[in-house]
Amino acid sequence: MLLAVAASTACGYSLAGRGTFLPDYIRVVAIPQIENRTSFIRVERALTDRIRNEFIGRRRYDVVTDPAGADAVLRGVITGFSVQPARFNDQQQASRYQFTLTLQVTFEDLRANEVLWSSDALTFRDEYELSSGLVEGASFVDQQGSSYERMAADAARTVVTAIVEAF
Repeated sequence: MLLAVAASTACGYSLAGRGTFLPDYIRVVAIPQIENRTSFIRVERALTDRIRNEFIGRRRYDVVTDPAGADAVLRGVITGFSVQPARFNDQQQASRYQFTLTLQVTFEDLRANEVLWSSDALTFRDEYELSSGLVEGASFVDQQGSSYERMAADAARTVVTAIVEAF
């Protein structure tokens, strides 16, 4: 079995989440704050933090915020974000919401001065349940931060995988 794994990696194959198609010299990746062109606050911070953590989790890259001295830079712009009721309870109150995030992302090799990966309209959709047992007076707005975190984690994983594994 070990021989089969060794042979397959020698042929250019690698386990999902372990391979990279980026140039070997890219070790320092700059990820400045994602720009937010929507009226929803804090979503850019959650997304930026999650993307940085995804790169760090690959254990191959050092992540910085300033492109000066970096080998590559990831820039992103949140161009759309919406929250809409997706399901209602017996009292006709929204109990589930659909989140939609639209994002522009560019990953540029600063040494070669070329764009290695980009997308003008990555769209992420997910539905989140409004927690039951809310404290009186609590609302969806109180849970918005955790919803941003969940959506940001999914988006970050997708973006970094697409960049690193050339999907």
